Amino acid sequence: MKKLLYLIAIIILIIAPFLGEIKLNINDIFNTTTISYQVFWDLRVSRVLLAFFVGGILALGGLVFQIIFKNSLITPYTLGIASGTTLFTAISIVFFPAVILSISSAFGSLLTITILYFISKNINKNTIAVSTNSILLIGIALSYFYSSALMLVFYMSNLEQNYSIVRFTLGSLDTVGFSSVIILVIVSLIMYFVIYSNRAKIKLLLISNDTAFLKGLNVHKLNLLLLIVISLAVGISISFVGPIGFVGLVIPHIIKLIYKKSADKLIFPVFFYGGVFLVASDLIARNLNTASNLPIGVVTAFIGAPFFVYLLVKRNKRRED
Repeated sequence: MKKLLYLIAIIILIIAPFLGEIKLNINDIFNTTTISYQVFWDLRVSRVLLAFFVGGILALGGLVFQIIFKNSLITPYTLGIASGTTLFTAISIVFFPAVILSISSAFGSLLTITILYFISKNINKNTIAVSTNSILLIGIALSYFYSSALMLVFYMSNLEQNYSIVRFTLGSLDTVGFSSVIILVIVSLIMYFVIYSNRAKIKLLLISNDTAFLKGLNVHKLNLLLLIVISLAVGISISFVGPIGFVGLVIPHIIKLIYKKSADKLIFPVFFYGGVFLVASDLIARNLNTASNLPIGVVTAFIGAPFFVYLLVKRNKRRED
């Protein structure tokens, strides 16, 4: 099963740049003077790489968030980080067009996770663990607040700004060249290195925060480090592609079911298959023979929303049993 899944993933990554609305002449993709070369390298390959590393960031971020907050339904998306990032990006588009979007997006995600973490810790001053119920409720409340504030920004924007915000919120992997890809490769590698280098400590968190504390681990410090690094990575990735939901929810659970290992041993598989999942979703989005490419966020929502409901039902059944 694992080998077959890996083979399918490799095939998807290989064929993805060759499929699209424009048919390519394979013999011309290495000829710099042809259209096939420009489409293949400047549009298709860069798009596949962008999708892969964004998917890896979102999936691995979701896995670590679920470990920190001890809740299988928590992801950067469900916690309101994507909503905060979207709001601050919209504010930047309307009021501060000179500000780089990645800066405003990173600020929005970092501010949101800071609010979530410290409010939750104040609610539970006498415990080491972060309350999952309170953090999820706070995340939902922040999402509603951000959505209302976004509507206000819409109201204050002109037609061109309004269109830019709408396009951003739908999510898009449109890119030309490798400038965006290089940034996201660096960001994803930094995030991956921080998580992988702390995998032994993360293993202690999987047991319990109390056990980790008794083993001499500074739980608060580790949680803050992971939350800040992941939030910044997610914020920067969203600034390039818009809010893409459910990747951090679907992939960690599927990989856990397939590999049947503890989460600290699934760092690479979750990152890899998160990337492949987004590449495959984008492949579907841009090969439906529609007038324009379907927003990638629509595809992931169609897949992720039913899966989210399934997890909720399954979780309630476990509680009843």
